Amino acid sequence: MPPPRRPARGRITFRPMSQPPRNGLLGLTWRQLIAVIAMINAFVATYLHLWKIGKAGALACGGGGGCHVVQYSQWSWFLGVDVALIGAIGYTLVVLTAIIGSTGDRDDARGPALALAALVYPAILFTVRLKYAEFVILRTFCPWCAISAVSITTLGIIVALELRRTARLASARAA
Repeated sequence: MPPPRRPARGRITFRPMSQPPRNGLLGLTWRQLIAVIAMINAFVATYLHLWKIGKAGALACGGGGGCHVVQYSQWSWFLGVDVALIGAIGYTLVVLTAIIGSTGDRDDARGPALALAALVYPAILFTVRLKYAEFVILRTFCPWCAISAVSITTLGIIVALELRRTARLASARAA
């Protein structure tokens, strides 16, 4: 059986369900899974930003009021920019990078994996700073912030798996 042909550049390809994904989960490649997780979090961050600027109605947060405490604290701003807006933009960049890195002949390229690492790992450090402020300084809990913290940590793990996969492919090509 001849090897499958590579699609034209920039075209999205779909693998038949009979073929398992290359090092993925739930029928998705790592990059596709990264895109899905980041897209969900981009919507959450956008919701929080829209609420903060008065465009999203009531904030669904639970009974503790931690979201309000966090959203109105000095820690909800970084260099004069709303942290939720930074999150929305950051997650959107992760989505775009993962999708572009999954198209055409880029699905095994090392560059998109490195770009994802450059986006996700600083975001993890930023999240640690925010969680420290939330728990230690403000002594409160925001469920939306916790979802984001778990998600960015999960993305960090998946990006590490993707980096390992592309490093193995690169070394196999070099050999």
